[in-house]
Amino acid sequence: MKKMLVENILPFWLEHSIDYKNGGIYTQVDEKGELFGTDKSVWFQGRALWTFSKAYNLIEQNPKYLKAAENIYNFLPKCTDTDGRMFFTVTEDGKKLQKRTYYFSETFAAIGCAEYYKATKRPEVLAAAKQYFTVAYECFTGVRQTAPKGSPENQNMKALSPAMIMLSTAQVMRSIGDDDKEFYNTVATECLNEVLNGGYLTDRGMLESVSVDGAFVDSPDGRIVNPGHSLEAAWFVMLEGVLTDNQQAIDAGKKIIDITLPLGWDEKYGGILMFVDINGRPPLQLEWDMKKWWPQCEAMIALRLAYQLFGDEKYGKKYEELKAYCEKYFVDPTYGEWYGYLHYDNTVSISLKGNIFKGPFHIPRLYMIMAVMDEDGAIDRYAQ
Repeated sequence: MKKMLVENILPFWLEHSIDYKNGGIYTQVDEKGELFGTDKSVWFQGRALWTFSKAYNLIEQNPKYLKAAENIYNFLPKCTDTDGRMFFTVTEDGKKLQKRTYYFSETFAAIGCAEYYKATKRPEVLAAAKQYFTVAYECFTGVRQTAPKGSPENQNMKALSPAMIMLSTAQVMRSIGDDDKEFYNTVATECLNEVLNGGYLTDRGMLESVSVDGAFVDSPDGRIVNPGHSLEAAWFVMLEGVLTDNQQAIDAGKKIIDITLPLGWDEKYGGILMFVDINGRPPLQLEWDMKKWWPQCEAMIALRLAYQLFGDEKYGKKYEELKAYCEKYFVDPTYGEWYGYLHYDNTVSISLKGNIFKGPFHIPRLYMIMAVMDEDGAIDRYAQ
């Protein structure tokens, strides 16, 4: 896995996407890596900063990784509005295009700066990481008001994704190990509790949305399971259990895997589906039976970690099955990287390698974790 990471995945993005003229990173690249659009995803400024910094800190101290990270870090101020919130997309030279209500741009900037700080030890980078985290956490807790997506007076629901992303973000911030470690530990505990006890986790599946008081909502939105999110949450939860010696969390992560795989695995063609209605009703998402890159990545991490922690061969076998599936259908042996979008029968839906939502994050994170587990037999070093 390390060989694939350092000889294929990271070089693809280093060669085709780093914008040394304007700063930052492009992600709208086609099958060959050629640019087809210049608008920049702010998510991927933070995500790519994390990826190249993490690869530098964890895999090898390649100066190309640090150079790319520095270029992206210096672009972040252009992606940040005067109120401290970040945009969703910007022009290639950093002018605002979109600004959305959710705060994932800030969480990704926080983890990117945190990992870059580990590589550079520059105090202003640490300050930036903390500032982006503070803004995201204030949005998460409601200290900063963000406009609701819907109409709470008519249907008041909450989503799983903010809690799980804040859990992962707090884990990265805590790994800095400075005087705020206990604060990040408290946030991680708070988010872990929300993921496991907020109403999302049922005996039949992990729901994407529930009522604000944690009750099941019998509607198309309330019945939806996103298996990729569920499995990503599973390994976040198990990792928290490992880091804090919390066996209940580890067991809860195993439960999430056990209830998600029967829902999300495509028995006919293989791979993880995008959306499933927990009651077997038709999902409203028309891409429900597509196979996208990132759920496969998160499923592999969850399965490999479960196999490490529980030693049950069913997890190891399913990991190997999914790994072989991805190598057969997602990996592009000609031009490198992965295709992002497959039809239900595993034919390529669109040949692009990147867009506003796909770039260097889920795939290199998978390969980095697998590289560490290949060498150490455990995930612990990855989380440091």
